[in-house]
Amino acid sequence: MKRCVKNSAASYEKSIPLIAIVGPTGVGKTEVACFLAEKLDGEVVNFDSIQVYKHLQIGAAKPSPEELSRAPHHLLGILELEEEFNAAKFVEVADKAIADIYKRGKQPLLAGGTGLYLKALLHGLFEVGDVSEVRQKLKKRFEKEGLFPLYRELEKIDPESAQKISPQDRVRILRALEVYFSTGKTFSELAKEHAFRKRRYPYLKIGLFLPREELYQRLNARVEKMLQAGFLEEVKSLLAKGYSPELKPLRSIGYRHMISYLRGEIPFAEAVRLMKRDTRRYAKRQLSWFRKDPEVKWFKPHEKEKILEEAQKFLDTYRF
Repeated sequence: MKRCVKNSAASYEKSIPLIAIVGPTGVGKTEVACFLAEKLDGEVVNFDSIQVYKHLQIGAAKPSPEELSRAPHHLLGILELEEEFNAAKFVEVADKAIADIYKRGKQPLLAGGTGLYLKALLHGLFEVGDVSEVRQKLKKRFEKEGLFPLYRELEKIDPESAQKISPQDRVRILRALEVYFSTGKTFSELAKEHAFRKRRYPYLKIGLFLPREELYQRLNARVEKMLQAGFLEEVKSLLAKGYSPELKPLRSIGYRHMISYLRGEIPFAEAVRLMKRDTRRYAKRQLSWFRKDPEVKWFKPHEKEKILEEAQKFLDTYRF
């Protein structure tokens, strides 16, 4: 059924009300998103930076066939492993998916754990103009010098950004440098000026949390379930097909640990231990990111009826 949006949404760039399910990995976002989709006649748009890639199934913790049967999902497995992806590209494809969902009279729901993607979608990104020439120069330097010298340069130019970027994150290092060399301002300076003040959509952010020990137990158990489901075989298959272990998706948690084992760099037990440790650390970083956002309304995953009530109340604000 087509919904009408009240004038209260007129101050937004787009008048489609969105409900985003946020929180750390393994907390139960997919289950809550499926529940809301069933109750609100909705469809789910993924904003996880690993689930957008094809061929990554078990290690990416993509929704199960049963979950996919409960609610249509979008932006899952849309990219080849070699394709580069960033927040700007995510906004482009997410905008199209959201518009299509709403045009068909369905409620768009967002679910994922990549906070920057969500922030870019809801608030936009700062513009830096044409960076193609600078990008080519940096690409040549990367091919000649490698990544480490470029990271060291970023540390001198923009220590604030460098502190937030892994020395192995080629995409973000090159992006921060191209912003500086194109504008004369550091990435961190432009981010502060922009401050994500613009509001592209009306939205409700639902945050999910569990006590730390309970979440960590779930994450440890999830790693074991992944291994039982054939995660190691999935990684072997990817390498056998010729995919480079240096591709960004294969440097993500789980994939890089299994690759280290297969290369003979660490024993299997150590690979599993590190995978569990890094998954817990990642969950902690995600929770810290979303906890800083005062707009998030927090619930435990089992409080689905309360979440539904909050969602319906929000949607009533933007409908006749």
